[in-house]
Amino acid sequence: MSTGSDSAVFWENHYSRLDEQWGTKPNAVLEELVTTLARTPGTALDLGCGHGGDAIWLATRGWDVTAVDIAPTALQRVAAGARAGGVAERVHPARHDLAHDFPAGRFDLVNAGYFHTPLDIPREKVLRRAAAAVAPGGLLIIVEHASVAPWSWQAGEDVHFPRPEEVLASLELDGSWTTERCHAPERTATGPQGRTATVTDNVLALRRAS
Repeated sequence: MSTGSDSAVFWENHYSRLDEQWGTKPNAVLEELVTTLARTPGTALDLGCGHGGDAIWLATRGWDVTAVDIAPTALQRVAAGARAGGVAERVHPARHDLAHDFPAGRFDLVNAGYFHTPLDIPREKVLRRAAAAVAPGGLLIIVEHASVAPWSWQAGEDVHFPRPEEVLASLELDGSWTTERCHAPERTATGPQGRTATVTDNVLALRRAS
């Protein structure tokens, strides 16, 4: 991995400035999907883990989680959070620039939560690699922005978001997959300084056949 890439510099600067408590709670959509669709813990891959809210929550439920990010500061905070939560043995921080390299292996759960960046990366290719990393019988969860929050770096811009069906088509999956969720619900989001707004997410949960 090129540690001097634009992504590496951007995200390291981002996390170095960010409140250490931001992103330490799990995504409520992930909680619902895992509780409903993936009740038996196994191995999990969390892409763009940030401060580890999802990864640490999964570990508390018995999952063995590879938590991937490009920013060393983020990964250090994930490790510290896992130790504080008593799940350090089940959270494995791993540094990858997903535009260029990807974790090896197959996983029972692959989570790509809000895998967005203002930088130009081959996002669809990364998500197809995420799908390829799902083990037979496993679940791929993609939760992504489908609207612009007031605190987003895209606030005020005219942004086109794909429909969830378009995201699903872009994955180029074969017939061995079952669609468990593919919709765009609204929710109330909380941003920096406690600001709230109604936003829309694309939510996909896709299961590979056993």
